[in-house]
Amino acid sequence: MNLTDDPEIHLITSDYNYSLDYNDSMDFNYDYSPCTDSTTILGYNSMSALISVVFMAGLVGNSIVVLILTHYIKMKNMTDVCMLNLAISDLLLVLSLPFWACYVSGHGFLSDALCKFITGLYLIGFYSSIFFVTLMSIDRYLAIVHAIFAMRARTLLYGTIASIVIWSVAICASIPDFVFTEVIIEDNAAECQPNYPSNNEKTWKLLRNFEVNILGLLIPLVIMTYCYVSILIVLLRSKTSKRHKAIKLIFMIVGVFIVFWVPYNITLFLESLQELNIGKNCGNSQKVIFARDVTEAISLVHCCVNPVIYVFAGEKFKKHLGNLFYRLTFCVSVCKRTTVRIRVSENETSNTPV
Repeated sequence: MNLTDDPEIHLITSDYNYSLDYNDSMDFNYDYSPCTDSTTILGYNSMSALISVVFMAGLVGNSIVVLILTHYIKMKNMTDVCMLNLAISDLLLVLSLPFWACYVSGHGFLSDALCKFITGLYLIGFYSSIFFVTLMSIDRYLAIVHAIFAMRARTLLYGTIASIVIWSVAICASIPDFVFTEVIIEDNAAECQPNYPSNNEKTWKLLRNFEVNILGLLIPLVIMTYCYVSILIVLLRSKTSKRHKAIKLIFMIVGVFIVFWVPYNITLFLESLQELNIGKNCGNSQKVIFARDVTEAISLVHCCVNPVIYVFAGEKFKKHLGNLFYRLTFCVSVCKRTTVRIRVSENETSNTPV
């Protein structure tokens, strides 16, 4: 009987990274090394800090965008609808970040309901944000390359219809993880993660990773590349004075998208390869998990950059933004003067003899 066929022996050795060297002299060299996720612990504090910074910056930036678009700018076309929905998408993603910051700091989730809610909020914001960035690329493409057709296509009605479709697709893409995600107790810690059926767990993981790769990178990047290459061809042929500024903005949009989303999708693809037992071992698994966590945290910075690129770069928006800050500054100065006068009046009253 082979020793490895003994269930007790198999139970003891299953928790270790087991390597076996077979020599001509029939010597067996065993190398036992615990396969733990200690590598990821090195990034927990830094990721928690990064998520907190992204939360504050994203909350302020996107809230300002929503405020100006809803109170100071009248919605007229698809561009305005896209900018508003993009800011709302980023806000949904941002509002889920405090919970993930607590989670990576060692604080678990209290209930399955909260776990599912935060996961759904995060994924809907994740997908819709990328989809609206892609829609804005199509909107710019129509406005510059097909200017005549754009007069009929870039209306408020079509922008609203496109937004409804995007929100529906984002919600549908988030349903699988929303359904399977629950609180799992491991090592006395409550972890919020997908709990796929054991009989086809690998299949669900692969589908989830490929869904993110295809919907979150491949399709948007292909559409954006086609749109902006077409726009560049038109701009290079034109003689407008603002041509160079528009070209720089295009390269900035594409560059930022690639920098923030490509690394995360690459790590998901490597994780999928390991699910298929391609290059899978303890050390590689630790590195891929660590890289996935870090690149996902870095990709979240994109929701802070979106307001700067897509909104603050517009002349009309910058004008309203300046007026908003002027009013806020004026209100703050008036409030300070009023507070000083009240304090002086109170002091004079208290020093007056009765």
